[in-house]
Amino acid sequence: MDIKSLGVVGAGQMGSGIVQVAACSGLTVVLYDIAESSIQRALDGIRHSLNKGIEKGILNEAEKNAALARITVGKDLRSLKNQDFIVEAAPEQEDIKCRIFRELDAMCSPAAILSTNTSSISIGRIAAHTNHPERVVGTHFMNPVPRMKLVEVIRGLNTSEETFRTAWKLAERLDKTPVEAKDFPGFIANRILMPMINEAVFALYHGVGSREAIDTTMRLGMNHPMGPLALADLIGLDTCLSIMETLYGGFKDSKYRPCPLLRRYVDAGRLGRKSGEGFYQYGESSSKCN
Repeated sequence: MDIKSLGVVGAGQMGSGIVQVAACSGLTVVLYDIAESSIQRALDGIRHSLNKGIEKGILNEAEKNAALARITVGKDLRSLKNQDFIVEAAPEQEDIKCRIFRELDAMCSPAAILSTNTSSISIGRIAAHTNHPERVVGTHFMNPVPRMKLVEVIRGLNTSEETFRTAWKLAERLDKTPVEAKDFPGFIANRILMPMINEAVFALYHGVGSREAIDTTMRLGMNHPMGPLALADLIGLDTCLSIMETLYGGFKDSKYRPCPLLRRYVDAGRLGRKSGEGFYQYGESSSKCN
């Protein structure tokens, strides 16, 4: 199936990044989010990112304008019903994702492919809320989408080979490197990454080291581009907690138990960069960890 048009549900970090790379790859894109303010932030962020690309010589003004012209905003979910391929990039909450898939399944053409950008939730469980589970697939992009090359492509139990191959080819068209992951909690990336982040939070919780010491150890000792606590702030502590809860619930293994400190921060609204404070503070006069 040749994908010409893309729909994206969710205008957060992931959704806006997917919109940007799709539009820059020549696809027409319809973006929908329940919150108009989120859509405006996403569009502003895309313009800012494209302007940075011009400054770096990656693209020119004409290419930027052409990409922006390919992006339209949907008034409601039905605005996506004629898209060839739809990526759901809503918050990492299973009930929200399943509701979106039920609604999309009822309104879209049987030929349309419905994909989820979930970072941990079972593709099979999401697909079970549709009448066409064969056209449901996981496409887990990495954050930030414009810079990160990897996309995990995940089959549900009933995902058809055609659906899987189409998702794989779409990832390649977006200049990404797809890898196949099995439908287990956390897939490949977050089954490895999130327990490491969670263990870093435990190290902070137990007083093994300061936040700076923990992050510096992983950056300089393990050659990671950023420390795990700073990375958690970038991802969003609420997202990290949701993924750890999915891993813990899926495997029933205590090694996936979320650190109480992570839960405490989320309960207090300290979600990382998006809220202005997580393990670090983010603001003009705040000390940031890069």
